[in-house]
Amino acid sequence: MNYLNLLLFLHLLGAIIFLGNIITAAFWKIRADIKGNPTFIHNTVKNVMLADFIFTLPGLLIIIITGSLMAAQAGYSMSGFNWLTLSMILFSLSGILWLTVLLPIQRSMIRHSAESIKDGIISKAYRKASLYWAIFGITTTLFPVVILYFMITKGF
Repeated sequence: MNYLNLLLFLHLLGAIIFLGNIITAAFWKIRADIKGNPTFIHNTVKNVMLADFIFTLPGLLIIIITGSLMAAQAGYSMSGFNWLTLSMILFSLSGILWLTVLLPIQRSMIRHSAESIKDGIISKAYRKASLYWAIFGITTTLFPVVILYFMITKGF
């Protein structure tokens, strides 16, 4: 296996881990909210946060490192507006939203779901945080899906 093939393999593996986790985490979180059990919701939102650090973050790092190495090796231009620079902009925006918006919301959901266990019902504060998590989570998930399309088609 040559160097570029290894990088491509690792890049795709990183993308699978990254996208797979963010999509799967949303699935489990939505299921927990539908079930409506405060303890189950609390455990789920804690595990969503844990999975971000075990899967999403390493997948992200693998994507960034291998993508940068492949782009440099292949001689892709990092200047001007093309599929690669737009992908990097979207990836950066997704990361910024995750760090500045989603992680604090996840911490809030953990805190509010713990309080909901004591009360026996899901609090309005949890529902509000959960709604914001869904809105920003959809955005931060759609960006990488669009990037995946650009990476495959290299359309412009």
